[in-house]
Amino acid sequence: MGFVDAVKSGFVRFLDIHTRSSRSEFWWWYLFTFLVSVVLGALTLGGLSPLLSLILVVPTWTLFVRRLHDIGHSGWWVLLLLVPVVNFILWVYAAFKPSDPLENPWG
Repeated sequence: MGFVDAVKSGFVRFLDIHTRSSRSEFWWWYLFTFLVSVVLGALTLGGLSPLLSLILVVPTWTLFVRRLHDIGHSGWWVLLLLVPVVNFILWVYAAFKPSDPLENPWG
């Protein structure tokens, strides 16, 4: 999946927590959110930054749930992102672990 397709998928599937998302979709989405944050920070559009964060939080969390499904884990693991230090370890694990090639409860 390419950059544009991943961004489209992030917004189109922003409430989908019952399927899977590939590692490439995960990485492209995080690159998109990073680039948007950098641009808004450079433009010093302070009022837009919190608004954009609110807009991107739901697609980002649901993408993370789908990524957890893709590597064979329950989406409830996303709650570990709320735990300091564990959140970084979980993010790295989800970002680098290859997709589970076998059928699992999420597809």
